[in-house]
Amino acid sequence: MIDRKKKLRIIQFFLLIFSLIIIYLTYYNKQISDTDLAESKAIEENLKDEDQEEGDLFFNIEYTGLDLRGNRYILKSKKARLDELKPEIVYMDEVHAIFYFKDNTILYIWSDKGIYNNKNLDMKFSDNVRAEYMESKLFAEKADYSNSKNYLSIYENVRIDDIKGNLIADKLLFDIKKQNLAITSFNDGKINANIKLNEKRF
Repeated sequence: MIDRKKKLRIIQFFLLIFSLIIIYLTYYNKQISDTDLAESKAIEENLKDEDQEEGDLFFNIEYTGLDLRGNRYILKSKKARLDELKPEIVYMDEVHAIFYFKDNTILYIWSDKGIYNNKNLDMKFSDNVRAEYMESKLFAEKADYSNSKNYLSIYENVRIDDIKGNLIADKLLFDIKKQNLAITSFNDGKINANIKLNEKRF
């Protein structure tokens, strides 16, 4: 009789332990599942955000063509995106443009930012604009290239480093059709000159 009571107690004890283990494992697994689910959702949301952010970006793009005067150009960008409302407008980062003129001279332009219109072929350069033409180097904040009007306008904090001397101006207007360069200063009026590019000077 005593042995039977002991056996029952032992069985009850093991049943209690077994029940506690089952309850613990069920609760623990649910916690793990909830945690994994939350982490999975967070990862999916991050991936969606990245896809939306990177979805309309293009890398290492290049445009080539001819302007209205028949001068060839190459326009490169390390990263670009299209305007959502006007797909002909391309916003660019780390821009490099090369213009090959008919007189066999070459103009190089670099800038941190740029805008290109792939319909009318106009270009805008901004932020840390650098240019090289023949033996001259140019630095400015902005530059606009108009294909329809055949000019390159360079303005804001313009500086030219040339073997013949250095020059600071407010604006440079490079007339592609006439092949000359107009230099103007609006602040003090000290500079107002026109330079023919065939004189081998920028």
